[in-house]
Amino acid sequence: DGTEPSHMHYENDENYFRGYEWWLMKEAKKRNPGIKLIGLPWTFPAWIGKGENWPYDYPDVTAYYIVSWVLGAKQYHDLDIDYIGIWNERAFSSKYIKLLRYTLDKHGLQQVRIIASDRLWEPISFVLLLDSELHGVVDVIGAHYPGTKTVPNALLTKKKLWSSEDYSTFNDEVGAGCWARILNQNYVNGNMTSTIAWNLVASYYEELPFGRCGLMTAQEPWSGHYKVEAPIWITAHTTQFTQPGWSYLEVDGHLNGGGSFVALTDGLGNLTIIIETMTHNHSQCIRPPLLPFSVTPQRATFYLKGSFCMVEALQVWHSRLGFESGNSSLFQQLHPVKVWKGSFSLDLNVDEVYTLTTLKTGQKCGCPEPPPPQPFPSNYKDDFNIRNPPFSEAPNFADQTGVFEYFINASDPGDHVFTLRQVVVQRPITWASDADQTISLIGSFRWVNVTVTCDIYIEKQRDGGVFIAGRVDNGGLYVRRTKGVFFWVFADGTYRVTGDLAGEEILMKGLSGVRDNAWHTLTLNIQGTSASGLLNGYPLWENVTISKPSNGWAAIGTRSFEFAQFDNFHVE
Repeated sequence: DGTEPSHMHYENDENYFRGYEWWLMKEAKKRNPGIKLIGLPWTFPAWIGKGENWPYDYPDVTAYYIVSWVLGAKQYHDLDIDYIGIWNERAFSSKYIKLLRYTLDKHGLQQVRIIASDRLWEPISFVLLLDSELHGVVDVIGAHYPGTKTVPNALLTKKKLWSSEDYSTFNDEVGAGCWARILNQNYVNGNMTSTIAWNLVASYYEELPFGRCGLMTAQEPWSGHYKVEAPIWITAHTTQFTQPGWSYLEVDGHLNGGGSFVALTDGLGNLTIIIETMTHNHSQCIRPPLLPFSVTPQRATFYLKGSFCMVEALQVWHSRLGFESGNSSLFQQLHPVKVWKGSFSLDLNVDEVYTLTTLKTGQKCGCPEPPPPQPFPSNYKDDFNIRNPPFSEAPNFADQTGVFEYFINASDPGDHVFTLRQVVVQRPITWASDADQTISLIGSFRWVNVTVTCDIYIEKQRDGGVFIAGRVDNGGLYVRRTKGVFFWVFADGTYRVTGDLAGEEILMKGLSGVRDNAWHTLTLNIQGTSASGLLNGYPLWENVTISKPSNGWAAIGTRSFEFAQFDNFHVE
């Protein structure tokens, strides 16, 4: 769903204050110092591959890049990274993994463990069984969207098994049902002791791919509106009554009438049991497909033995997902359950979650109401004149290919000292199919008639170029097929108007007189089925007919991976 800035854009570049992740990790640690931090690369800057779209030809360079990030986290933010991954949902290299372990150890990072390979259970499990040296350096096998199942080879490795990416489902009540079911059944069916949701908070324009596929929603920074969705309270059933380091009890967690339960302990006498009775149609995740199963109301009896036979009562927290009825009850505390002679019974309905626990620390916050939702401002300006910005990127701009950062032009006489600059100058070692152009979106997907104005500065001589755009209809992993109305100017003095980011659907072209290393003002006006463009306030082209898309975001960007600057952005 867009790009994130690297700590090393170029070989000689290091910066540990880019992007939002450092802030996010510190905020997480404030709330729970015991939370674990994992680094997993989706993509790598181009210099690591020395021209090849592959991170393993120079494994020492890739290991250096990753270990630099771990060291920077500690040095600049006092953050201890607990685990490091290999390459998200792409191939792994055994040679690289061994070298990564060696490099971590050489820098005193023995406590940082390695997780592999964030794709499927195979071939990593099979390779671990064949290669004893690799078996010695991989601590966790992480699989993505395992559908609560593992494979025999993974169990044979005796490694910790994790669902290291899961969920990714629209965060309504069906999403909550999906999350409740897999949080339990990943262990019950697949022996997985960790389940990680993509993504934590949906804080990106909803019409981008996988809109609202977060545990909660906060997609209006301009209004401050957010929504604590049902999956958050499903999460609380597990995370408020366990911590990393607790152990699952090895019990068969299948309930006779369908549904599941897990039991965990801290080893100090505390016990937490989580029960879910999600029905098939109310708990389908986005992937993989879910085979039919049935769940019926049932009475379940639990027997506490061994060190738990002394437990006399358990605190009870309950959720019921209402679906059609609309009357959900989320994370409510009920009366404690008395344990009589080591056992207790519960009447379970369908689509419910129960937590029974010796802990008395559960809480459902009485949080203040967030501000009401508002559309994106219909008249929005940013002159980027900020001396010490809290983040490296301007607010509300959503980079979809490339990275647009605040920049200080020390040599400028004064009008354009503070600008926004596109800084990725080589196509990265890609994960998704990034565009060949760079692009950052802003505004509302629902916008129809817009005027976009921006000062632009082409830095690349001869074949450099930039654009401003309106009615832009796509991004994320579909960014290559993005359509809209794009107004381009090039360093060779020409201009184009195209109906797509790829620049293939040419609506108008001609001479503009624009040159590189000079500031120019572009204006794009789209009204109904017609568009016109101004250069430095004078009409350059007009009456270009626009058929579709009929609405979309505003955007800025460049012709290729090249330096370019933008200033005094204004959209109405």
